[in-house]
Amino acid sequence: MGFRLPGIGNAKQVCKGAEAKNVQKGYFAVYVGEIQKKRFLVPISYLKNPSFQNLLSQAEEEFGFDHPTGGLTIPCTEEAFIDRTCCLNCS
Repeated sequence: MGFRLPGIGNAKQVCKGAEAKNVQKGYFAVYVGEIQKKRFLVPISYLKNPSFQNLLSQAEEEFGFDHPTGGLTIPCTEEAFIDRTCCLNCS
């Protein structure tokens, strides 16, 4: 199961089936969660945001660049990730 975080709108739009394995142009996949990781699709435009860059730095410190899931793992709870990305949508 994956979640797509569009630029504006519902942050929990669920992608099912084959869609969860494909990443739409302009997005990249990250895995978030403490115990069970959930897949989120986030806009590439987030990469230039300092708040999101901080999350990426934390991910590098905690996990390095070897991600067993095959995607980037963000070290925070789902709720914290959704809150932070919703704030990015508002700015």
